[in-house]
Amino acid sequence: MNAYVPVLVLGLIAVAFAVFSVVVASIVGPKRYNRAKLDAYECGIEPTALPMGGGRYPVKYYLTAMLFIIFDIEIVFLYPWAVHFDALGFFGLVAMALFVFSAAVAYAYEWRRGGLSWD
Repeated sequence: MNAYVPVLVLGLIAVAFAVFSVVVASIVGPKRYNRAKLDAYECGIEPTALPMGGGRYPVKYYLTAMLFIIFDIEIVFLYPWAVHFDALGFFGLVAMALFVFSAAVAYAYEWRRGGLSWD
């Protein structure tokens, strides 16, 4: 249990800092609200009325988000392998080579289909 005490202390400090920041910002921050500040921020574009149901996003948006998540998770799997590369031996090398090959095939497939272009 003594090994976890520094982690718990650091967690408590992080939570205390977050709560302290929110409380101080609400006390010290300006309180001049007007109609422009309460409107949604639209990146400089005049907001338009949304149709019933909130409007639709293009499917390309979701596909790009899913691709990012998939490839990001695949790359995260490389970090533990890199840390324990010496301990894994030949089996670890072959397993990671197969993993990188499958990730490269998926990347090439998406590139060939045009999933990585922004037009």
